Amino acid sequence: MSLEEVELNIGGTSFKGIYIAILLSMATTLGGGVWTASSLYSRLETVELRSIPNIAPLEETIVTDKQELLSEIELIQQQLSDNDVSQLQAKLAALGVNLATIIAQQEKLLLIDDNVDSLEKDIESMKATVTKAELVTEKVSGFESKLTTMKREVEDLWSAMDYLNSNPLK
Repeated sequence: MSLEEVELNIGGTSFKGIYIAILLSMATTLGGGVWTASSLYSRLETVELRSIPNIAPLEETIVTDKQELLSEIELIQQQLSDNDVSQLQAKLAALGVNLATIIAQQEKLLLIDDNVDSLEKDIESMKATVTKAELVTEKVSGFESKLTTMKREVEDLWSAMDYLNSNPLK
């Protein structure tokens, strides 16, 4: 039994040979496109559910803390120059404590900066994913219109063949 001899009757319509193969390949291609778009949409919904914290107030706090620390350092330096050598040891200890605080604050600032960079990269990645999803959706829409046109043409061809079959040439 060859492909040309195979016949399939569906709802009163008879499909023969290569038309069965074409119909099957179109149906599987359309199904694959729908599945891919659905999977991509599901992944995008998951990404959108992830919340990104607002770090603007934290950045403002860090900037004000840094300015306060700098003003304290300038004040300590002024006091050291004003005081005599006998009080220098106590002032140096206070300066060391302030310096340790500044270093700790700077480390926190660097960690926040790293987190901001990481979030910016994640956002750019999300934008790229959304762009890809939009492209896939456009391609699927274009394919659906082509498929509709092809279906209409096949139906017209069958109608013509039925007409020729019912009114043979004499």
